[in-house]
Amino acid sequence: MNIERDVEVRLSHISKGKGLFAKRKINKGSVIFEEDPLVSCQFSWNEAYKYRACNHCLRPLETAQENVIRLTGHNVDLPYPECCTTNKSNIVSCEMCGVEYCSVECLTAAFNIYHKTLCLQTKDRNLTHPLEQVNEAWKQVHYPPETSSIMLIVRLLARIIQSSNQDTAIEETLQFCHRTVNEDAELAHNLLGEKFASQISLLHSLVVAAMPHDCIQQFLTPAGFQSLLALIGTNGQGVGTSAISQWVNKTSDLTLSDEEREALDSFIDNLYEEMDKHSGTFLNNEGVALYSLQSACNHSCVPNAEPTFVHNNHKLSLVAVKDIEEGEEIFTSYLDECMLERSRHSRRKELMKNYLFVCKCLKCEEQTEQPDVTSEEDEDMSE
Repeated sequence: MNIERDVEVRLSHISKGKGLFAKRKINKGSVIFEEDPLVSCQFSWNEAYKYRACNHCLRPLETAQENVIRLTGHNVDLPYPECCTTNKSNIVSCEMCGVEYCSVECLTAAFNIYHKTLCLQTKDRNLTHPLEQVNEAWKQVHYPPETSSIMLIVRLLARIIQSSNQDTAIEETLQFCHRTVNEDAELAHNLLGEKFASQISLLHSLVVAAMPHDCIQQFLTPAGFQSLLALIGTNGQGVGTSAISQWVNKTSDLTLSDEEREALDSFIDNLYEEMDKHSGTFLNNEGVALYSLQSACNHSCVPNAEPTFVHNNHKLSLVAVKDIEEGEEIFTSYLDECMLERSRHSRRKELMKNYLFVCKCLKCEEQTEQPDVTSEEDEDMSE
């Protein structure tokens, strides 16, 4: 797909900064573009809880059967095994550190982009290695549900170090950073929460110790490090992959009798109930990624596009959820569906806390007469 033919980045009257605009009419349901990230990584706790994913693209490394057994806590005989999309014969490991990849292609890409710098050089991984200390420190200040990972910063810096054109790699990183020092500091603290804001200096010192390279010194100052925390906090896009969801999707293509389809649907409903009982809502391999083009999308409480991951890896597909006219700005939502249903004041409060802007989308402007109270306060007053 020719990205430049379909969309363009230019000044937005909504944000007074950059925005993404359609260069042709885009129909509802169409894929606007697809994009691989600059870098991505699995959430630290997600990995610690044995959610096996490719160390580069986050594709599941479990079969659907293995996935179900772990998520339900007991053995389940999964029918139609041919619908499983995991090919375990393709899984390979780094010979030096042992991390796993879904394919030789991912291992090679990771090594060439950032892993050569980050490889622990030993399969005997332990907490004395500087990078493991960084990861463990992060886990102690950023508990599930996770929203980002310090290792995304580490990979971003390693990408610069390994780049054949470091100036270009630095420019690609700086495209995300357009706030003031004070704003960066506030966003960095919001990412960790008030309770752990004091730990920023610890994380900074650990990253400096783990990444002693002259070419990235501008990012290793206290202000530079805060800008990177703000970067991942405001531009990081969540990624989710799942072996069992892919199996479910594939079963929908099966040619079955009405009786067989009814039995399968009942089986799947019961399966998700069992997984929910044992694992709660944490069913997917989850991580975070940085996308150059997708990051240009501004927020709207009535978005006309949404990011999806139809390839079951970190490749992002931006899909139109409404018809988009030529010249129209493309918006996604920075809030989840539940938050989008809350009051204007609640939505604006959440956006200001995490992104430092006052939303002026169509929905917010139409709700100017709403009282400036949160949804909880509004409910209390109505009782």
